[in-house]
Amino acid sequence: MAYQKVQIDFNGQPLILETGKMARQADGAVVITYGGTKVLCTAVSAKKMREGQDFFPLTVNYQEKFYAAGKIPGSFFRRERGTTERETLICRLIDRPMRPLFPKGYLFETQIMPTVISADLVNDPDTLAMVAASAAVVVSDIPFDGPIAAVRVGRVDGRLIANPTNAQRAESDLEIVVSGSRDAVIMVEGEADLVSEEDMLEAIFFGHQALQPLIDLQEELQKAAGKEKRPFESPETDLELETRVREMAEGPMNQAIRIRTKQERYAAIDQVKQDVLEALGEEYAERAEEVSAILGSLSKELVRRMIVQEKVRIDGRDFTTVRPISCEVGVLPRAHGSALFTRGETQALVALALGTAMDEQRLDNVQGMEYKQFMLHYNFPPFCVGETSMRLFPGRREIGHGFLAERSVASILPKHEDFSYTIRLVSDILESNGSSSMASVCGASLALMDGGVPVKNAIAGIAMGLIKEGDDVVVLSDILGDEDHLGDMDFKVTGTAEGVAALQMDIKISGVDRDIMKRALQQAREGRIHILGEMAKAIDRPRPELSPYAPRITTVQVKSEQVRTIIGPGGKTIRGIIDATGCQIDIDDSGRVNIFATDEEAAKAAVRMVKELTAEPEVGQLYKGTVKRIMEFGAFVEILPGTDGLVHISELAKERVRSVTDVVKEGDEILVKCIGIDKQGKIKLSRKEALGEKLPEA
Repeated sequence: MAYQKVQIDFNGQPLILETGKMARQADGAVVITYGGTKVLCTAVSAKKMREGQDFFPLTVNYQEKFYAAGKIPGSFFRRERGTTERETLICRLIDRPMRPLFPKGYLFETQIMPTVISADLVNDPDTLAMVAASAAVVVSDIPFDGPIAAVRVGRVDGRLIANPTNAQRAESDLEIVVSGSRDAVIMVEGEADLVSEEDMLEAIFFGHQALQPLIDLQEELQKAAGKEKRPFESPETDLELETRVREMAEGPMNQAIRIRTKQERYAAIDQVKQDVLEALGEEYAERAEEVSAILGSLSKELVRRMIVQEKVRIDGRDFTTVRPISCEVGVLPRAHGSALFTRGETQALVALALGTAMDEQRLDNVQGMEYKQFMLHYNFPPFCVGETSMRLFPGRREIGHGFLAERSVASILPKHEDFSYTIRLVSDILESNGSSSMASVCGASLALMDGGVPVKNAIAGIAMGLIKEGDDVVVLSDILGDEDHLGDMDFKVTGTAEGVAALQMDIKISGVDRDIMKRALQQAREGRIHILGEMAKAIDRPRPELSPYAPRITTVQVKSEQVRTIIGPGGKTIRGIIDATGCQIDIDDSGRVNIFATDEEAAKAAVRMVKELTAEPEVGQLYKGTVKRIMEFGAFVEILPGTDGLVHISELAKERVRSVTDVVKEGDEILVKCIGIDKQGKIKLSRKEALGEKLPEA
């Protein structure tokens, strides 16, 4: 393949696509360059399909090489580790909009590998990798209904920006990734500082307009270097078999889909399948999967018809009604906060644990070392859908759902400097029939309030669906799992009564216009307000006190130059305080000392020791000091660690003193009063004025 290069000016700097220089044995390979950031993306698809393959085995493996930023990995082996959480989330960002654009029935194993080979730490490589992934498939011989492109949209000082720099992102009150084709928005994901639905809608369509030049650029590269697409035709359906199956199954299937409880409905649908296979006889026994696919299409068609024409949903609700909600808090006695949130047949048990700086999550990535003080972990055990599985670790879906919930809940948390805990929430899904990630958001909000975390507001989430048949459009609130699978859109929206905190949208049809999306956002707002009202019945504000099992934080502010005194040589002093009190102590360069303890007396002891180390003498204060040096004119007495003052011979006693050693000797502990501090900081002490005085009790 001959080398080809195309470029445009994007946001004031060149954006370049190249092919034909690197990874030339891949079916398609493209390098995208923007600023000092480069991503190499390859695409390879098998020429033969595995026997018995019944799904599309597409794998997206995004990886950030540490050498891209001139870094050596911090792991023990100094190699890139397994896929990080960030890399997993970007894999999902690429996979979700691309997967539906491969031909129906294309079941050849396909692998897309975007690799960050240069990172300038100014331009995030994630949206560039999305463009490169599309371009790599577009120039290959792999059949694909693309190109697509993606941009990140930020808003700084009220102005929308496409692909903001990392510095601009820090100032932005809105951040979403928009992926789309020439004619339609395909995927949206992001977060915001509780912006209005109108502002979010404006940002989405600004992003769709901004990505058009990136589609133009890919088409230009395809014309210059694209391979001829390999021949592929979707498998033809056996019309005779389909007709027979539909005739036998339509009546029973129409009854089965109207059963309102999930497990009973699934059992009835399975019974329809068994009855059809028995009626077809042994000659069709080996075509069970084909029969199952026909029945799946039939059930989807019947449900969509029931919703659009009869205005009735699977569980009997109308289009806007939210399933019955039940909320309980304080269900786990030893967790620092807990909630059980149930909505219909979806249930999340959410637990809160508060920790110290020692519990922060350390993330070593290309962008640099990061520390997370807030984590939300989402678990989807197989029993929640009545299945068995050997899954031992969270998969990509669980990481993605957890991140959506985490970025949502983060919007209501207090600033870390005001609430210095490390916060971990765990959402265990106990039942699932749609919207489990949104149940996690609701449960997390309740658990935080139950734990006494001073959150700004309650937050809730709702999943919206869409069914479009010709000119008939139906927007569904609080969708079931089946409505997600058979519908044309999955649109999750989280927020408070004030505005939108986060959203995630995947569209499965060719286009959704602005009016439909506006309608979905408004309907989501109405549903969200209803859910918040139901949650408030369980708890409507944070508890005034933290759990008695949560560590207490006492903050002491000292001068920055005193940090070294508290730490001591080699950390000896601070370790001594920790060993003596059992507290955990975190201190930063500004002089902020956080003392973590579950025992109040231990905390008081640690505070006292820190204050003694950093105390400064005050005129008029009494001190119990140690005589360090004897001079002819007086004695130097250490009244604070590392701080001493002079007791002049005339201040040793009320009567005249002939010799200092007549009154005190080195090592004596004596009570003195500070009677002056001169401009040079020299401290004047008096034993005479302290006679008859007593130190106040601590």
